[in-house]
Order: sequence, then structure tokens, then C-alpha cells
Amino acid sequence: MFRGKPIQTGVRAKLTSGMTWDSLGQMTPEQVLEKNGFPEGFMPLPPPHHAEGGMVFPKFHIDEIKKQEERDLTRFDLDFDLPEHFLPEFPAPIFLTTRPDLGDVSKGTLVTIENFFKIFNGILNPKQIEGVRLLVTPFPQQQFNQTKDRRTERPSRGVACLDCHANGHTNGATHLVGDIRPQEFRHRIETPSLRGVNIQRLFGSQRALKSVEDFTEFEQRSAYFDGDPVIAAKKGINPLDRGSQVHFMAEFRELMDFPPAPKLGIDGRLNPNSPSEVRGEMLFFGKAKCVTCHPAPYYTDNLMHNAI
Repeated sequence: MFRGKPIQTGVRAKLTSGMTWDSLGQMTPEQVLEKNGFPEGFMPLPPPHHAEGGMVFPKFHIDEIKKQEERDLTRFDLDFDLPEHFLPEFPAPIFLTTRPDLGDVSKGTLVTIENFFKIFNGILNPKQIEGVRLLVTPFPQQQFNQTKDRRTERPSRGVACLDCHANGHTNGATHLVGDIRPQEFRHRIETPSLRGVNIQRLFGSQRALKSVEDFTEFEQRSAYFDGDPVIAAKKGINPLDRGSQVHFMAEFRELMDFPPAPKLGIDGRLNPNSPSEVRGEMLFFGKAKCVTCHPAPYYTDNLMHNAI
């Protein structure tokens, strides 16, 4: 958390009967699997409503969008189900690869259609600013649209890209993956951050899209409407032009930088000043083998792995 936020310390999940943290730590992965010892609290969360799915937003984001735009992202059929203390800092800071000297260019505000030009004018070029405009413009979506088949009380202008990827990061908003069937096998996706998109090589829940431009078109043409082109046509799909609009959006997203990490060297080693940091580094490079898939300096190998 760039500005700081209280985080939970200590035990976060219950263990299976008869298991202790010490005994769990001494077991091999094969033994954990054999004895069903993996804590259920660390397993992927199911969506709150499988049959319906769609995007669901935390209350603090709903309130801020209402305040700035008078646009309501409240669903009448479904409430956001994750406690706020588990969610990212809001609004998240924005760092740019082109202007690291500026630090957080958002200055603690949520970027929306109301303020994006004021925030970025003089920092971005006109093409990049147009990319931001498209990212904060609401477009119709499966549950948020102007037809009778919607999940909002009033007709909705839709959802903007940065409603989920708030300030180019994440606010914890969730939806259902659109490329898996049958319905009960579709898992929850928590919105990933856009920071570091410039060094990523695979995108999407399939991890098969080869550029952020591909992903942008996929979202608009498929994921926004649950993979159903007929429904998309009825509810107001907004096809984006690949040579201009998609390119402008991608150019801005590829400027999204990671937050500064003054304790972290380019080799991935810390300059720690607390016992907990030392223990974490030992686990990362040692028993947990995190570094196998998360090598420095960007902590990704740009591959897809089945973690569980």
C-alpha cells in the first residue's frame, strides 16, 4: 500500500482438524495433498451467484462514481461479498514509466470521465489522453445496459474499463470467467492490476491472448456480454477500431508502472530492516521456491502454470 492501510496480521484461515501450522510447514506438497491439509480459506473463492455472474463492484467505488458522474454501479440482485479490509488501497496511486519524477500522478483521486483531462493534460500526449478517455468512458455490458434485461434499477450507461481497473490498478471488483462451460465450472476472476502491462506477454483468463490490444478487443466483443454476440448486438456492443481506439488505449496502459520499491534491488534481493522481511526473503528464495516462477526483476516468467 503506497499510502499505507491497516492489514491483518496473524492467522488468516482455520486448519483441518488435528493439523497445526508447525506440522503443516514440515509436510511436503505431496503429503499436504494426500492428507487434504491445505487450508480451505486459501482456496479460490466461488462467485457469489453462479447462474448470473457479471461484474460486481465494491461499495467505495460505487459511491465515488455516484459522486463524480451520477452513474450508479449498484446491482439490485447481487451485493459485493469481500470485506473492505481485504481490498486494495483506494484510490490507488498511478506511476508512469515516462515520468517517474512525478510520483503518484493521481494525487489520491479516482480517475473518471469528469477529471481525466485535468489530471493528465501536460503529462501525456494527445493520443495517450484519448486512450485514457476511452478507458473511463462507460460502455454497455451484460448486466449494465439500457435494456430491460439489466441488473440495475435504472437504465445504465454501462461500465468503463477503469471501473474495474481503478486508476490502472484494481479495486477488487469481480466477475465470472467467460470462456469456460458448463456454468458451474466458471470461476471468479478478481480484477488484475494493469501495472507492468508493458512487460507482460500473455493476457486474459485463457492466458492465450498475445497482446493487450488483443485483450481489449476480446473484452469488448466477448467478455462484456458473456461470450454471446447476439445478446451483445441487442444490448449495444461498442466495437473498437483496432488502428486508432484500441491502439490509443493500449499505449496508455503500457505506461502504467510499478510503485517504487526502494528496498528491492534489480537482482530481487531485499535490503531488509525487520525480522519478518528476512523470513519472507528466505521463504521466497528457499523452501517456497517462489523465485522459480517469479524471477527478478519483474517477478514473472510470462508463462502459464497450474498452481493448484
